[in-house]
Amino acid sequence: MKTRDEKIIDASGKTLGRVASEAAMFLMGKTAPTFERHRYSGLPVKIINVSKLRITQKKLENIHHKRYSGIPGGLRVTPAAKTKATKGMQEVVRLVIYQMLPGNKLRREMMKNLVIED
Repeated sequence: MKTRDEKIIDASGKTLGRVASEAAMFLMGKTAPTFERHRYSGLPVKIINVSKLRITQKKLENIHHKRYSGIPGGLRVTPAAKTKATKGMQEVVRLVIYQMLPGNKLRREMMKNLVIED
């Protein structure tokens, strides 16, 4: 059985958007010559040094994550600063990458191949 290479991204000193977009490109498989839109062809991605990510407090207040329960009035909007305080920076990075991936049936499979370490 062939083992797949793992792409390691060092987040120290980089901004949130640049790390997230780089990870999303590798997860989608758009960097590979064998890219197929309807099939998962990406690489497993490991992001290290997330605590050293360069992000300002103002940017954390401007980023919002939304959850919708499906009932009227069930939209919950949470600023990234609150998410960082309760669940840590790893969860903020995970949610940003999640939003950058295409919203189809492959998104869950792509997210399974993402590992975020502090």
